[in-house]
Amino acid sequence: MSKLALQATEELRDAIRSALQKAVESGSLPEAPLPEFSVEVPADRAHGDWATNAAMVGAKGFHMPPRKIAQIIAENIDLSGTYFDRSEIAGPGFLNFFFRPKFYTDVLKDVITCGGSYGRSDYGKKEKVMVEYVSANPTGPMHMGNARGGALGDCLASVLDAAGYDVTREFYVNDAGNQIDKFSASLEARYLQIYLGEDAVPFPEDGYQGDDIRERARQFAQINGDRYVKADSAERRKALVDYTLPRNIDKMKADLEKYRICYDVWFRESTIHEDGELTETINILKDRGMTYEKDGALWYRATARGAEKDEVLVRQNGNPTYFAADIAYHRNKFSKRGFSRVIDVWGADHHGHVARMKGAMDAIGLDGSKLDVVLIQLVRLVRAGEVVRMSKRTGKAIGLADLLDEVPVDAARFYFNLREATSQMEFDLDLAVQQDSQNPVYYVQYAHARICSILKNLAAEGIFPRDCTDEELAQLNSPEEIELCRHIASFTGEIIAAAQNYDPARITRYVIELATLFHKFYNARRVKGEAESLTAARLFLCRATATVLRNVLSMFKITAPESM
Repeated sequence: MSKLALQATEELRDAIRSALQKAVESGSLPEAPLPEFSVEVPADRAHGDWATNAAMVGAKGFHMPPRKIAQIIAENIDLSGTYFDRSEIAGPGFLNFFFRPKFYTDVLKDVITCGGSYGRSDYGKKEKVMVEYVSANPTGPMHMGNARGGALGDCLASVLDAAGYDVTREFYVNDAGNQIDKFSASLEARYLQIYLGEDAVPFPEDGYQGDDIRERARQFAQINGDRYVKADSAERRKALVDYTLPRNIDKMKADLEKYRICYDVWFRESTIHEDGELTETINILKDRGMTYEKDGALWYRATARGAEKDEVLVRQNGNPTYFAADIAYHRNKFSKRGFSRVIDVWGADHHGHVARMKGAMDAIGLDGSKLDVVLIQLVRLVRAGEVVRMSKRTGKAIGLADLLDEVPVDAARFYFNLREATSQMEFDLDLAVQQDSQNPVYYVQYAHARICSILKNLAAEGIFPRDCTDEELAQLNSPEEIELCRHIASFTGEIIAAAQNYDPARITRYVIELATLFHKFYNARRVKGEAESLTAARLFLCRATATVLRNVLSMFKITAPESM
């Protein structure tokens, strides 16, 4: 709903409360606490614009049939000064309310006045929120899960921003710990194999097997030759990591920027090792009695926080585990940087880690309920109805970079927001590049381009958009026009609901429906060839629709073409 719709809703709530209070004071209803009721959009808008269950939930307290209570509310309600002009009783006791025409005219005027800011609100009250997403391991290329998580995380951050939160986008770079040890050992083996042969240098059993490791080792050798072959292993590994890691991170940044993802912060795991935060966090757990030693390792009492088993914090060799670093990192988010809410976007395979991390926040004296995790389900790529696993270009598993070589960025970002994060999804590579109404992003973009074309063609005939009076806009009273106005009015509320539920896909569904309603209006009603005042009113509606289409697309960093 727009800000006007939010205002209208509050007006209706107040009017219903006043009607109940008036009925109690007059004796029409017995003395009883006023019921907690809801007002919501009915499933069938033919039944009204808003409906309340006040009579239904008041039946027990007032000891009266709901329909009788509804009749009393209707007799006592005063809708003057509100955006509603009448009510009807339906079924066993629902009360339906209908907007005055002025509501729709005010909504359209609000859209044109607000322009690019229409849909934004202060719902979040500038609460400081972090969204951390992708955070792919820098030891290799990004995969399909990162592609989906990137689009969902980035669009979720945009939704939260539009809903009035102070949002920070963050990428967590795992540049320390066990995976870097494995990374350095893998690079070392491939480097030495160049000079000593693969038979002479065994590859680590748990090493990274990808061709990207071979390529980085070759690049390092081209620059440094064999100077590190006889060097100390620690020196050699450090040199290889110092060369490779920045290049891998730069490649990730470049791929993500191509995907239109730009982070406010790239946070390196190594900083919490180097500045003492990791040690500090482990000491807090020790001081709070949440650790014990066993078999030479330091353990966290995860079972004391409801987990199935305890977790190692520091291994026998003295190295902290990834879990220990993750606790320190999340403590940094809350305690050091002051975020009141942290949202992590993780792959579904991390589901078991959610409760452990929330419990660990409680264990160090923070509030684990302030940490929310969005789990991303798997993506299945299909082409011509067949599952696709390999890139045409490389012959290897398709990663983010491969996807963006094959599919437009607009399509990728839109498609990955078609489904909630918790649902598995199928990505049709053929459909994503199709230029017709079967392709949802094309369908939405075409609605915007069609409006731009209407405005351009009319301008060529000397017909230009102008401001309209309430009386002129009141002519927009056909079912198609009212439906379109209603949907435009719901935009702000949809953003707020998407922010509350961490569901940016809700906005994608919203804009597809907006495009559908516009096409329906355009096919049923003429813009040109009517009386001048009606043409002007319909042009006003077209401009408002284009504004909302553009606002959704720009929020999701998708282009809004003026011609197609």
